Amino acid sequence: MAITRRACTDGKIVLVLCLALAICEAIAEFDAAGAMARAKARADPAEKVFNVMKYGAMLGDHEDPMGEIADTNHAAFVQAFLAACHHKGKATVVIPRGTYILGPVTFQGPCSNPSPLVVHIQGTLKAATDLSLFPGQGQEWFNFEDINGLIVTGEGTFDGQGASAWKYRDPKSDNDAPGQRMPASIQFINVTNAVIRGITSLNSKGFHIFITMSRNIRLYHLRITAPEDSPNTDGIHISQSNLIKVAKSVISTGDDCIGIIRGASNISIKKVTCGPGHGISVGSLGKFDNELDVKGITVRNCTLIGTTNGVRIKTTEGQNPIRASGMIFQDIFMKDVKRPIVINQLYETKKDSIVKISDVHFTNIWGTSISKVAVDILCSKRFPCENVHFKDINLQYTGTHQSHMPFSSSCVNAKVGYTGCQFPPPCH
Repeated sequence: MAITRRACTDGKIVLVLCLALAICEAIAEFDAAGAMARAKARADPAEKVFNVMKYGAMLGDHEDPMGEIADTNHAAFVQAFLAACHHKGKATVVIPRGTYILGPVTFQGPCSNPSPLVVHIQGTLKAATDLSLFPGQGQEWFNFEDINGLIVTGEGTFDGQGASAWKYRDPKSDNDAPGQRMPASIQFINVTNAVIRGITSLNSKGFHIFITMSRNIRLYHLRITAPEDSPNTDGIHISQSNLIKVAKSVISTGDDCIGIIRGASNISIKKVTCGPGHGISVGSLGKFDNELDVKGITVRNCTLIGTTNGVRIKTTEGQNPIRASGMIFQDIFMKDVKRPIVINQLYETKKDSIVKISDVHFTNIWGTSISKVAVDILCSKRFPCENVHFKDINLQYTGTHQSHMPFSSSCVNAKVGYTGCQFPPPCH
């Protein structure tokens, strides 16, 4: 497959053609192409439609003091889902146009459908602003749980109304532990074989989309938005999950556009535009007991604009010696990024990390940096990074810092290799 690629010669950016290698993943018992076609298609006459309005859902964009509208909508949404979930044929839950106020809602399987259950969102869902409705311990806002075969599609919006909650966030809260952070807008927990397509997530209280303990999830054509100063509003947060693909989406948040943490494997990020935000991050790793390794991460054909980091791996001291390996960051354009390429094994700690990082490839990354240290590799003294490879890096300095320090790379406790052009110059 021919693609346009940017490489560098004598410090200049030129256009060349290359061949992109496809990564094949064995995915059993799920017709992904069929699910995508179904997600895009109009309603199938053979499907039974379960419209939340027929179960008593109420329109309105303002909360009532007693919370009766939110309670009514909770009951209507859950009843419509359960009816669809236990229907023996093809089924679609429809949330029609209009605005709906809702507290926490859980769509929980297992379901009886012979094919993926469709949830078609046309309207705007607004999260209740009363934080007492979210008692913590995993209580997110909109939850999909224990479902095998799911399509979430439509042009609808999940509005987390986060501005009402951000001021109450504990700045010391952990970015993954339930009960210590603001609720995520949408959670997929123990979901297998799913397609999420076309929806918008706006102003989440915490993470926009949280995927955990799940497998084979494909997310396409998403628009995720929150202000640059909104705290811990990760766009997509992936934990303890396998075979997750994100593509053709635009993410603008106050934290990581995509965060990949403990136990994540075979993660593919392609054609994502990120900014503002903290970039695309692996980690932080090492915060929890009994963490699983992170491996098989691919980030390709992405654009980062005005982010504080570009592509980053971050670890804390660590509580057990996990490994983070097999990572590819390739064909990435950056515009005015503060720290374009980062490995930081002293993240939120001054102690040496016991997380082992190896087999990391940064290939064909170009654009501009507003920092004079565009490549910053800080690894553990006890467990140095191994096989970190750079190929065709062409970043130009566009910052305003007047220091006489040259535009440079920094590498500490890392075994680093280079091929192709390197700008800034490689570490010595």
